[in-house]
Amino acid sequence: MTHYLLTIYQPDGEPPPPEFLEPIMAKVAAFQEELRAAGAWVFNAGLHPPSTATVVHARGDDVLVTDGPYLEGKEHVGGFTIIQAADLDEALEWGRKLTAATTLPIEVRPVVDGSCG
Repeated sequence: MTHYLLTIYQPDGEPPPPEFLEPIMAKVAAFQEELRAAGAWVFNAGLHPPSTATVVHARGDDVLVTDGPYLEGKEHVGGFTIIQAADLDEALEWGRKLTAATTLPIEVRPVVDGSCG
């Protein structure tokens, strides 16, 4: 089994109102339940907004620390899930289910050597 990172990209700005977001979160919870029942779940986490980020960057012998995200754009990483899957096709199927639940773009990427902690 190989581990894959499913990255959720969400638009910058305020989250949608509860009447829009609550049905989506219910679908995400059902996705997570299905993932766990299948034995494919490894780890998942939601992230605070990019404005809460701090970047640490080595510059020669110095380390520069700055507030804010490393990259700014119209979208940001809102959360991620680590799964285990037999192959890319299986991982992509989980990605399809997650994008259907969230309505957001999902990047599916294998973890080097398939190892996670």
